Amino acid sequence: MSKKFFQGGQHWVWLNAGAISISILMVVGLLLLIAYRGLIHFWPADVQTFTFEVDGQQELVLGEIHSHEIDTQDGAEREQYLLKVGNRDMYGIDFRWVDLKNLQSTSTNEEVTVVERHEWGNVYGFVKTVNYDGKVYEGDFDALAKVVDRATDLHEQIREIEKDDIGSINYDIEQLRLEERRLEIEGNLTPEAKADIEQRRQDRKKDFAEFQKQLDELYSQIKRDSAVFELVDGRTINVAANNMVRAFQPNKMNALEKTGHYFSKLGEFIFDEPREANTEGGVFPAIFGTVMMVLLMSVVVTPLGVIAAVYMREYAKQGPLTRTIRIAVNNLAGVPSIVYGVFGLGFFVYFLGGSIDDLFYPEVKPAPMFGTPGLIWASLTLALLTLPVVIVSTEEGLSRIPKSIREGSLALGATKFETLWKTVLPMASPAMMTGLILAVARAAGEVAPLMLVGVVKLAPTLPLDGNAPFLHLERKFMHLGFHIYDVGFQSPNVEAARPLVYATALLLVLIIILLNVAAIKIRNNLREKYKALEQ
Repeated sequence: MSKKFFQGGQHWVWLNAGAISISILMVVGLLLLIAYRGLIHFWPADVQTFTFEVDGQQELVLGEIHSHEIDTQDGAEREQYLLKVGNRDMYGIDFRWVDLKNLQSTSTNEEVTVVERHEWGNVYGFVKTVNYDGKVYEGDFDALAKVVDRATDLHEQIREIEKDDIGSINYDIEQLRLEERRLEIEGNLTPEAKADIEQRRQDRKKDFAEFQKQLDELYSQIKRDSAVFELVDGRTINVAANNMVRAFQPNKMNALEKTGHYFSKLGEFIFDEPREANTEGGVFPAIFGTVMMVLLMSVVVTPLGVIAAVYMREYAKQGPLTRTIRIAVNNLAGVPSIVYGVFGLGFFVYFLGGSIDDLFYPEVKPAPMFGTPGLIWASLTLALLTLPVVIVSTEEGLSRIPKSIREGSLALGATKFETLWKTVLPMASPAMMTGLILAVARAAGEVAPLMLVGVVKLAPTLPLDGNAPFLHLERKFMHLGFHIYDVGFQSPNVEAARPLVYATALLLVLIIILLNVAAIKIRNNLREKYKALEQ
């Protein structure tokens, strides 16, 4: 029995099945680990008071347990807690290692308040006084909640004016400057044209002054309120309302309140902008940049890959030259991605972008417009990187179309182009979608070439806004892959950044899955549609 088992090759089948099963388990396990490490970060942990005795003196530490480790040093095991103590402006650090052998006791106080800030991290302490609407409230958390709610509302109004209204005015003023410079270069800057531009500029400056008055009033309102907190060591800290994001008392919260807080933080992570050197806040600009880049890349790589595959399979003479080109295309898939980034920087950015500036935008000099890394060049670079995948997949799809279908179409009087366009290409479309799926999966996770051709740590504005032409392909953008690299390896606050690395990695995987699922759904529909013809 065993001899037949090995002679029949059944052992290879079982080995292959085992290897696939192990690989699936490893991938699922990795995803579960990333999900756990990333998603648990948003749950409000209890804040405890730890009492330590060091050198005969008692020390109180207020914070939440971030991690628990056993350190082996000099052959002896030492159990440690990593505590998140916040109050970075007072202590200099957000996290602190403590040795459990010095721990005397722990206690939980329901009055402990956590305040998330725009700068300097969290505040961990007790509400001492709250200054709200010119009145002082002693230890009143409800008054603090009102301060935070009003600060949040005022921040939204300030952001709307700064980003939308004043941002639009600044954009219009810059366009007027470029228009004036262009007329000057062309020799058409007449006194009448100059006066007209100056009049429009003054009108926009008047609008700017009005919005600036509104901003000054909002800033004066948001700075009026404040709160004083008492730390566990007896010191006090004053926090202005304009630096508050949210306030809560985790030790008082029940399961339902913690769940609501959790989803609020999760929503902030997905839909808000980053803050605190990308270690707090959200990643929406990175999500937007990643999806936009992948969509633009798909729009470019699909027609180019299909045209190249159709030419090599249907039109080119099958000889040594075609075989050489096909080998070269296959070899391009193995070129390191950073090489594509260098090529994109040299050809797309400096040569092509610089030429566009010289021909169409001479008024922007010396500051480049298209001759600098941006979204369009990143998309073209990744389109070039993934082009071999689309070409190979499309060629394989074309080769599977029966010759009889082509001959039948030609026999009915159709031209070769009509046969390709109306019969062959629709039947090969599932293979094209397979190539696109593989291209999206690779492009969405690439980081190295993007560092050279457009991605940045923090983009002040999105590539899409309300200013004509609305989609600004020349702008730099944020990307989830680069965000993971930046937060994980370039952050000054490693412990605070680590959970966001896991959360962002999970989000990137989910986005890639969603894009692939959409493409797979389209491919399956096309496959079902043309299955009868293939038979």
